Amino acid sequence: MTHAPRRRDLLKLSAAGLAWPALGTAAASAADAPKTLRYAFRVAETGFDPPQVSDLYSLTITAHIFEALYGYDYLAEPVKIKPLTAAALPEVSADYKTWTIRLRPGIFFAEDEAFGGRRRELVAEDYVYSFKRFADPKVKSPQWNVVDEWGVLGLAELRRAALASQKPFDYDRAIEGLRALDRYTLQIRLAKPRPRLLEPLARCDLFGALAREVVERYGSDIMAHPVGTGPFRLAQWRRSSLITLEKNPGFREMLYEAEPAAGDAEGQALLARFKGRRLPMVDRVEVSIIEEDQPRWLSFLNGEHDLLERLPNDYVDIALPHGKLAPNLAKRGLQLHRTLGAECTFTTFNMEDPLLGGYTPERVALRRAIGLGLDVDREIGQIRHGQAIRAQSLVAPHTNGYRPDYRSEMGDYDLARARALLDLYGYRDRDGDGWREQPDGAPLVVEIATQPDAQSRQYDELWQRNFAAVGLKTRFKQAKWPEQLKAVRAGKFSVWYLADTANVPDGQLMLQRLYGPQSGSRNLSRFRNAAFDAIYERMQQLPDGPEREALFIEAKRLQAVWMPVKSHVHRILNDVSQPWLIGYRRPLFRYEFWQYLDIAARPQ
Repeated sequence: MTHAPRRRDLLKLSAAGLAWPALGTAAASAADAPKTLRYAFRVAETGFDPPQVSDLYSLTITAHIFEALYGYDYLAEPVKIKPLTAAALPEVSADYKTWTIRLRPGIFFAEDEAFGGRRRELVAEDYVYSFKRFADPKVKSPQWNVVDEWGVLGLAELRRAALASQKPFDYDRAIEGLRALDRYTLQIRLAKPRPRLLEPLARCDLFGALAREVVERYGSDIMAHPVGTGPFRLAQWRRSSLITLEKNPGFREMLYEAEPAAGDAEGQALLARFKGRRLPMVDRVEVSIIEEDQPRWLSFLNGEHDLLERLPNDYVDIALPHGKLAPNLAKRGLQLHRTLGAECTFTTFNMEDPLLGGYTPERVALRRAIGLGLDVDREIGQIRHGQAIRAQSLVAPHTNGYRPDYRSEMGDYDLARARALLDLYGYRDRDGDGWREQPDGAPLVVEIATQPDAQSRQYDELWQRNFAAVGLKTRFKQAKWPEQLKAVRAGKFSVWYLADTANVPDGQLMLQRLYGPQSGSRNLSRFRNAAFDAIYERMQQLPDGPEREALFIEAKRLQAVWMPVKSHVHRILNDVSQPWLIGYRRPLFRYEFWQYLDIAARPQ
């Protein structure tokens, strides 16, 4: 499998070194106290049933409770997938259509009343059941589109049967594509080749095993009762306020093992310190919900939290002058963890909108002119305080398909070309009021979906200036983010700005946002283009290599030509940790990392 350059090659970081506090008297006095990791989410969770959730924060929790068949080496770069509950890497047929996976015996679910006081061993049938839940119409999984693209034989038909009959989903009906060959052997059979199926099978957040007894016992309340085989279990949940997890006492013996690159000094130091330690190393994790930047920042500075994930942009100039920790923070022993994120921010246009949508030359010209008129460099400098780089496509850094030297019109800011395009296709100011009209003389007002928060207001001001610079009048429609998402999924919008993070090492998943059959789900723009869809489907079936890389280029060019989505930036992520938090490294393509952390003595 080919990958983009390592993170340290994409972003040159300051050498902060590894400074760990010595364990002294304070550590000894607190020896019997549980080690507790404390930090804050910026947005509230929704629940903890993997098929029902799609937000980053809920998935961070599920990733630590449930276990997929495979996982990621914590320190390897480029990333490396290794067995987790599986006994070995899968046996894959030459045509990539049949995947046979043998589970490791002796793995047990956390204790729960649903098991009637018995220890419940993980078996292959648990994964059959868990994958089927994504297809159950009653579950209403926002992730069904992801599983559907695997092409599991018989799964979509089982879903259609439930929809047609209005009867409960038949979990007991055998299908060709999902079978437990014996107690510990799972077989997945696909309609078409899927050379990279291993990557989603390594997602603990979504594709960990659930026990049928637990789901049936808790029914509609399953979001509050996650029971998995992972290193942690849910101990307390105050919705939108506090989530507490504790070490799963029945978790099997798992030792700290990793394969950092030979030249990765930080990774080698972590391995030397922790190799052979039993996981998890912390006893509890307490996650607060603090939506406002200032109190979250102050809580961290006051030592109430061990990790500040994603330093708010408004504090970058204070905390990170010239990309390094401010001297007063460095003196306190704080550690900076800085990386170019595997993500992309973008503007999506509704291709069914009567003003901006469509495929006629004048509509394409309008979208391309808007793209050329968006001053992304000012966005990076003023709003993001330099913590981003320009994006040339949707494909995210660290994924295969991403090339740092690729350039396209997607990354251009050119007011002269934008104005010329609008003039050429009839978008002119006919009445002299300074605003352009549509080619037929009708009014032209671009409605932009936005949110009522401080950062969104900064974007609104920049966008208003950008649109005005090319003669386009704007109107902003405010609503909270979940409400905007609901409206966008229903096609009730014109323009919206959002972000996406790559959850697998393959860059094609980001291109799913332009794939016709995903319209209304991942493809929020509702873009439909036969040439793009053909490229996308061909890419799905090809193994990694030059032919597939060439198709990535073609797909990126089609995005720039039709402009259903305008890519903006890839964000630089700045995490800051306290000196007593040991072992943190921002994970790529996964959310689980708590089990690899240790807590030394906090100041008394």
